[in-house]
Amino acid sequence: MRVRDVATAATLARCVDHARRRHPQRDAILLTGDLAHDDPAGYALLKGQFADAGVPVHCLPGNHDDPAAVRAGLDGAPFVHDLARRYGDWAIVMLDSTVPGENGGLLDAEELTRLNAALSAQSGAHALICLHHHPVPHGSAWLDELMLANAGEFFDVLARHAGVRGICWGHTHQPFEGMHGRIRLMGTPSTCMQFAQNADEFEVDARPPAYRWIELEPAGGIETGIEWVDEHA
Repeated sequence: MRVRDVATAATLARCVDHARRRHPQRDAILLTGDLAHDDPAGYALLKGQFADAGVPVHCLPGNHDDPAAVRAGLDGAPFVHDLARRYGDWAIVMLDSTVPGENGGLLDAEELTRLNAALSAQSGAHALICLHHHPVPHGSAWLDELMLANAGEFFDVLARHAGVRGICWGHTHQPFEGMHGRIRLMGTPSTCMQFAQNADEFEVDARPPAYRWIELEPAGGIETGIEWVDEHA
C-alpha cells in the first residue's frame, strides 16, 4: 500500500527492525491508531509484521480505521484490545477517540465512564493513557481542527486520579513534548510520512519515518525519545 507515494509497509518494517535492534528489552508495543489507511486489507499485513513480537501488542483505532475491523483483523496473540492492562507498577490504558465518518476525535460519555472506572480499579498504579487524537493544540491551524473535541472533559477525568503520569497519542505525524500539570504529554511521529509543524495548511515535510520509545520507571517517572529511521538507520 502507498499513501502519498510512501510505501507504508516498507517504512513500518524498517521502523520495527530498527526498534528490535535498538530496544531489544521491551515489555509491550503500543499502536496508537491509523493502523490501516481506510483499507481493512492492511490489517493482514500488520498481523504478519508483528506475529513474532514476543510481547503484547496493544492496539487502538484511528480516524482511518474502523474499530470493529481492527478487532477482527488483529485478533489473537500477540494483539490485545484491553481497555487497561497492568505491568508491574504501571497500568496502560488504551482509549477509542474515533468518531464514525469524522477525522476529528471525541471521547464519548461511555468511554469517559470506562476510563474513570479503569483508573479507579488501578488506583495503586501509575497510569499511561494512550489515544489517537491529540488533546492539546499543536500550533497547526488545520491539524488542531481535528484534535480531541472534548479535551476538557478528558482532563477533568484524569484530574480525579493522582496516578496518571503520561498521555501518548498518534494522529499528528509529528513529535510533541509538554506537560499538563503533573502529566507528561507525548505526541508520536508516524512510521510513514510526517506533517510539517506549525503549518496553517496541510503540508508534508521531509523527515523520515519514526517511532517513540517509552521507559516507565517504578517510581512514576517517564523516560522517552524519538527514533528517526532513514534508509540507512
